[in-house]
Amino acid sequence: MPEALLSSSAPVFAVDGTVKGEIARDLLRLEIEEDTDGLKRLDARLLAAGGDADPGAGKLNYVDGAILDFGKTLRATLGPPGGQRIVFEGRITALEAEFAEGAAPVVRVLAEDALMDLRMTRRCATYEQVSDADIVRTIASKHGLRDDIAVKGPTYDVVQQLNQSDLAFLRDRAVAVGAELWILDGTLHMATRDVRSASAVTLVQGNQLLAVSVRADLAHQRTGVRMSGYDAGRRAFIDELAGSDVVDAEIAAGRSGPAVLRDAFGEREAHVARQAPLTGAEATAWARAEMLRRSRAFVCVHATTRGTPDLVVGSRVRLERVGAPFAGDGYYVTSVRHTYDLRNGLRTQFHAERSTIGAGVAA
Repeated sequence: MPEALLSSSAPVFAVDGTVKGEIARDLLRLEIEEDTDGLKRLDARLLAAGGDADPGAGKLNYVDGAILDFGKTLRATLGPPGGQRIVFEGRITALEAEFAEGAAPVVRVLAEDALMDLRMTRRCATYEQVSDADIVRTIASKHGLRDDIAVKGPTYDVVQQLNQSDLAFLRDRAVAVGAELWILDGTLHMATRDVRSASAVTLVQGNQLLAVSVRADLAHQRTGVRMSGYDAGRRAFIDELAGSDVVDAEIAAGRSGPAVLRDAFGEREAHVARQAPLTGAEATAWARAEMLRRSRAFVCVHATTRGTPDLVVGSRVRLERVGAPFAGDGYYVTSVRHTYDLRNGLRTQFHAERSTIGAGVAA
C-alpha cells in the first residue's frame, strides 16, 4: 500500500462517548498536560460564533449545555490516521467565555481526568500497621476504583492524613518511596519507575525533534543521602545512608551524577532533615528514594517534536544526533504537553531525564 504524502493530525473529540465533529471544526487551540504527580489536564479554546450563535444577543455556542456541560466526559484523540491515540479522557470542570475588541468570542473548556475525584476529597484519617501499598488500596476502594500497585516499602505503625486531599496525600506517599501515581481506565496505579511500562520512542534531532536542549547538571547531585531519626521502641538513634550503589544498580553504561560529582569535587552528602523516620526501615526507604530522585535527574531534556501522541509520562526515549555525551537510550519522560493550533498543527513538548552521561553512541 502506498504511503500517504499528506495526512491530518487534527484532534477528534467525543462527548459522553459520541464523536462531536463541530468541536474539531471550531477548535482554535488545544493543550493536554500530564506529569509524574498524576492528574492529566485538558484546556481547549473554541470559536463561539457561527451557526445559530448571536454574540450580540449574548447567545454563544458551547455554553448552553447542548454539547458541552459540567461533568460530561470529554475524550480527545490525536495523531494521523493509523497512528491515532487517545491522549485524554476526563470530565469537564470549567467553561469560560472570552471577549476581545475586534475578535470573535471564544469559549474555553477545562477538564481533568478521574484523579479529580481524589483532588476534591479532603479528609483526616489514621492508618495503623500499613504499608504505602495498603494505603493506596484503601483509598482506591473508597473511590470505587481498581488498584494496580508495584511499590516496596516499610510497614508503618501509624500514618496520618491531616486535612489533605486524597490526591495530595497519595502524592506524598509516592514521593516517600520513589513511586509515581496515575489513573487509567478506572484503575489507580502506583509504581516505581523501574517497573512502570509505557511506549518506547526514538527521536532524531533535525527530524522528529524540532528543538531540544540537553543539560548535565551537578547542582543537585550528591554522593550519598543520609536520613536520621530516633526509634523510640528500640531506644536507638537512626542513621541510614543511601550511597551511589543505589543508582549504579539500575544503569548499564555511562557515568552517573554521583560518580562525576565525586571525581570533580569529592564526596558531597545530603542530610535530609524535613522527614522524621521512626524505624531504620523507614529511613532506608526514604533515603533511597531521595538518592534516586536526585541521581535520575542528572541529565535533563527539554524538547519539542512535530507531534508525538505516543509520548506519555513513563515513555522511554532514545535521542539521536544530540552529541556523543547525550545520545542514546535511557531517557525517561517525566512530563508531556500536547498542543494543537491552526498555525503549527500538532506539537508535543516533553521533559525527560537520565542518570548517566556518555551512555550512548555518538550520532
